[in-house]
Amino acid sequence: MSENKLRDFLSNGKDWERMKTSIPGVFVQKLPAYKSSPSRLVIEINPLDSAGAPSKRRGFIIRSIEELEQIRRIFQDDKLDKLQNILESVNPKIKGSTSMKSEDVLEL
Repeated sequence: MSENKLRDFLSNGKDWERMKTSIPGVFVQKLPAYKSSPSRLVIEINPLDSAGAPSKRRGFIIRSIEELEQIRRIFQDDKLDKLQNILESVNPKIKGSTSMKSEDVLEL
């Protein structure tokens, strides 16, 4: 069922449109055709705010299984946690937004 829904989204979705999935913060996004490359679907990773909406205008795009494997290795590096803790201690505190939007959800 999910594959048919994705095929329909690829055929009928608007360029740059995103579809929610059952994984919080993970979306499927339709990229427009570009030069000799046809339209295609990609994974977008975009953390959710307190209302369940994407917290960034554009998330992180993953186009292939190789990119996904590289990202997994990067996120498993303990130095990333250390860097983030340092950045949080240096940066000023920021309040998040609370917008909400209803969308169709792709069940995985």
